Amino acid sequence: MRRTVGLLLPGVLAVAGMLALAGVPVLAGEPAAAAPGGPRGAGLFHDGGVIAYGSAHFFGSPASSALAAPVVAMAATPDGQGYWLVGADGGVFHYGDAGYYGSAGAQHLYAPVVAMAPTPDGHGYWLVSSDGGVFAFGDARYYGSRGEVAHDVAVVGIAATPDGHGYWLVDQNGGVFAFGDAHYYGSLGATNLHSNPVVAMASTPDGRGYWVVQGGGEVHPYGDAPRLGSMRGHPPVVGIAVTPDGHGYWLVCNNGEVDAFGDAKYLGGNNHARPRPPIAGIAAGPGGQGYWLLDAEDFPVRFSHPDAQAAAVTVAASQLGPSRGGGGLCNPYGPCEPWCALFATWAWERAGVPIPRFAFVGSVFDWAVAHGRALPVRAHPRPGDLVLYGTGPQSVASSPHMGVVAQVWPDGWVDTIEGDAGPGPGGRTSVLVNGPFPPLQSYLFNGMPIYAFVAP
Repeated sequence: MRRTVGLLLPGVLAVAGMLALAGVPVLAGEPAAAAPGGPRGAGLFHDGGVIAYGSAHFFGSPASSALAAPVVAMAATPDGQGYWLVGADGGVFHYGDAGYYGSAGAQHLYAPVVAMAPTPDGHGYWLVSSDGGVFAFGDARYYGSRGEVAHDVAVVGIAATPDGHGYWLVDQNGGVFAFGDAHYYGSLGATNLHSNPVVAMASTPDGRGYWVVQGGGEVHPYGDAPRLGSMRGHPPVVGIAVTPDGHGYWLVCNNGEVDAFGDAKYLGGNNHARPRPPIAGIAAGPGGQGYWLLDAEDFPVRFSHPDAQAAAVTVAASQLGPSRGGGGLCNPYGPCEPWCALFATWAWERAGVPIPRFAFVGSVFDWAVAHGRALPVRAHPRPGDLVLYGTGPQSVASSPHMGVVAQVWPDGWVDTIEGDAGPGPGGRTSVLVNGPFPPLQSYLFNGMPIYAFVAP
């Protein structure tokens, strides 16, 4: 069993989404109307992947329709009366008073979208992909990108200047890149952060500084950004949200723990929830009296990319959603025991691949080696391949999880479908989608490395 971990961007939520049952109509960036009846109450409210605290309200989400790609980011309107959600394919969905100004959903992107930032007046927004490409919509203007520069470090965030005439991009190594009227105040770019990458960035309200946050909880201030504290020693930190005066911020971990620093007030979190949903980030409402957490597993997705139409992907996608069976570890894929390997080998079996129904991930690897089908982690996988997590291949004794590769982006990032994953809706393990993420950096995204792929 595992929890998926997403990336958080400034004022933005990045998230690994959940697949729903196959056969639901696909949405790919079309405008989405606000939820009927408007806001559904202040305080804690959880529906459709959005958890609201304090003065934040739930305005809706695409949780009832299958999307063309996982939801990866969220941004709030300036008055906090609406928000946008964006998919890895660039599709944009709007709720409350958030307007629809276009999307990249119809484009065949080279790399997945990872972040979103609105303009100061909320009449436009920027999307950024992991290769540093920037897409501007509404009154957002294009000031440049990293997409034209060859680099092997993923961009993970974007933050806009207060007047909307510039923005910063940040990559996993902490490199900060300024465009338009955004000024450069420093970065961690000279440091190799492979084991503790940057996951988030936020700017100060006056635009004369910013914070860079590492997954280990370290917060690095630059310019006029004050040093207020960090969350070292906690589960991976995935996001930061800043108070209106810039004298405080909230940090959130992937297990839902929230900590407040400076003048930020603790308004609630999933610190004591059992089971804890996998949280992908935090976004603050105006006035500093509310914020949203984003549940990484609640967004239904169905892959529509033509490369994802391998038979094993179709079979695996048909099972997406809460686990079936008698509860506990019982499932339709084998006896009552941990079942990620049982699910993956069942999917191959149903797709016509003659593989035994293995219950242990290490047994799958041993079978693959014996049949000449094992691929190193540096190999470029294909949809339908199996992905094996753990510390092998020298020893497969530690092989905790596996899944089916569902989609491979042109830049090499992948989405996977995994059984006995979660916890999903209701706290039960589920068949879920994980990604997009780069295979060689799986440990940074998932808490465990990939040691092999297996080809059918």
